[in-house]
Amino acid sequence: MIQKSFYERLVLEALAEDAPFGDPFGEAMTGEGKGVFLAGGDGVFCGGPVAVEVFNRVDPSVAVSFVPEGFRVSAGDKLGEASGSVSALLRAERTALNFLQRMSGIATATFRFSEKVAPYGTRILDTRKTTPLLRNLEKYAVRVGGGVNHRFSLSDGILIKENGIRAAGSIAAAIAAARSAVHHLVKIEVEAETMAEVEEVVAAGADAVLLDNMKPDTVREAVARFGGKVFLEASGGIHLGNVEEYARAGVPAVAIGAITHSASALDISFELCS
Repeated sequence: MIQKSFYERLVLEALAEDAPFGDPFGEAMTGEGKGVFLAGGDGVFCGGPVAVEVFNRVDPSVAVSFVPEGFRVSAGDKLGEASGSVSALLRAERTALNFLQRMSGIATATFRFSEKVAPYGTRILDTRKTTPLLRNLEKYAVRVGGGVNHRFSLSDGILIKENGIRAAGSIAAAIAAARSAVHHLVKIEVEAETMAEVEEVVAAGADAVLLDNMKPDTVREAVARFGGKVFLEASGGIHLGNVEEYARAGVPAVAIGAITHSASALDISFELCS
């Protein structure tokens, strides 16, 4: 589950963005109503608690419920319902749907990758390629979809990539600078693009190596040579069509930026009952 503190402020800001000066038409509607949330496609449902908060902020008397987080849905499935004043339902529907569609899309994309690699014990990791200010929600959606979160921020751990190596002058210098900057419990991972770089990273004492844009056969070689010494993850150029090849190569984790930065929204609608 996701902590309420992670989305309370976001919900308030989203509602203010959607109706900065009120909702003239919606406020003109009177009476009570009921609506249902429907899936327009197949996927994994995510974001129910956030959508509930949206309706509650508009009108605490609205009753709203959803299927469980992570529920597998098919086109036409009923995902939830809301009842209360018609004006509140109209005011909240778009903001609630925006959260639901985005989070469910990420959960769905993650599930599709995770399903491919599950037989091999490989984990699907996310990245920091997230929508600004929505990282907590998007990484939560990754977990709902069966993925595993990589570091949440630059403060959580050190991943030295190409520009970091250039800034330091060399792989060894970058690792030495990292070691001097943090306490002994912080892990240090370094990106490598060739086997020669992997050798250098391991020799310099890194805890993990990100195998960047390597072919599955090269990844297999890296696993055979260094899998017992450091943690290995593959990333770059990996998609649904080839992720299983990387899992078969024996790498324990695959990082996929696309599950957050390029996930398609899951089609979800809200329809008032006549």
